[in-house]
Amino acid sequence: MELRKMYVAELSRLMKQNDKIVILDADLAGAGGTKPLYTEFPDRCIDCGIAEANMACIAAGLSAQGFVPFIHSFAPFVTRRIYDQIAVSMAYSEQNVRIIGFDPGVTTTSNGGTHMCFEDVASLRALCNIAVLDIVDGVQLVKALPYITEHKGNMYLRFTRKQSETYWDDNYNFEFGKADFVREGKDVTVIASGAMLFDALKAAEILHEQHNVEAELLSVHTVKPLDEEAVIKSAQKTRCVLTVENHSIHGGLYGAVTETLSAKCPTLCDAAAVRDKLTQVGGLDDLKRDYGLSVDDIVNRALNLVKNKKRI
Repeated sequence: MELRKMYVAELSRLMKQNDKIVILDADLAGAGGTKPLYTEFPDRCIDCGIAEANMACIAAGLSAQGFVPFIHSFAPFVTRRIYDQIAVSMAYSEQNVRIIGFDPGVTTTSNGGTHMCFEDVASLRALCNIAVLDIVDGVQLVKALPYITEHKGNMYLRFTRKQSETYWDDNYNFEFGKADFVREGKDVTVIASGAMLFDALKAAEILHEQHNVEAELLSVHTVKPLDEEAVIKSAQKTRCVLTVENHSIHGGLYGAVTETLSAKCPTLCDAAAVRDKLTQVGGLDDLKRDYGLSVDDIVNRALNLVKNKKRI
């Protein structure tokens, strides 16, 4: 099932239990998948039109009145387009808004450069009073939503609308602010955020089978606040860390990890991440290759880290 359908099904269940949850869209209820909620809960769903800044301010006002608003659009339109509204009306005002950013980074594919966003995590990490989540799959999102609706404070969630691939099963337990330990290894730590976990898993298999390199793999869904304890523990073990993220190398997962390690456990680090390139239209595999996010890129950067570690 598509991630957006799993998301809306769980939102529907939660909205039946909690009459304070409110849905807001910016003319994308169909694309985002929330349209069925407008029929089911007509008094608690608002289509704000192509007016994202207004949507943000309405959400902040609803939050001030005790509601739990969820606002939806493509990642750039609910982050950089409304950054001042997030900073002032949500963060500074200590509100309780859920910001949902669809199709971050290269996953926007054919929607093209104007809809592609490589800096959403960095920009919102820089604000206080906001948590930042990069969702792996629909199972994780469904497991996380009950907590997300009860969390006090603003949250930003990024995920791919039409993704159907899942890694976690029904036994998965979501813990806010805690990394998920996926694979044990001794040679290099690979820390992947969001759906880049799937590429990191493939890379870890190649490293093991073709290069005799054992990668320890951590999956990070909460980029802010980062699970510093898990990062440091693994870095102390392997002595080199590779982050993998569908985002710019500046200020995202790589920034969070290296800020932590430079202060508390100096470690050799690298990143499979976007490096100062303009956005474009393309298929997902081609975009990953062009932006250095492919499985081969992850493998090669991990091998270079292991090689360079031996020289230290």
